Amino acid sequence: MAVNLNYILKVVDAKPSEVQKALEQAGIRVRNITEVYKEETADSDK
Repeated sequence: MAVNLNYILKVVDAKPSEVQKALEQAGIRVRNITEVYKEETADSDK
């Protein structure tokens, strides 16, 4: 039986489509990606 799970990811300089593609290449089926917060950071924080 499949189980639906929800995760929160924090990424740097990645578009939702790039995240989805990377997860699917790892064999992880993605149901939805929703951006909930975006902040600008100094280059030294990356």
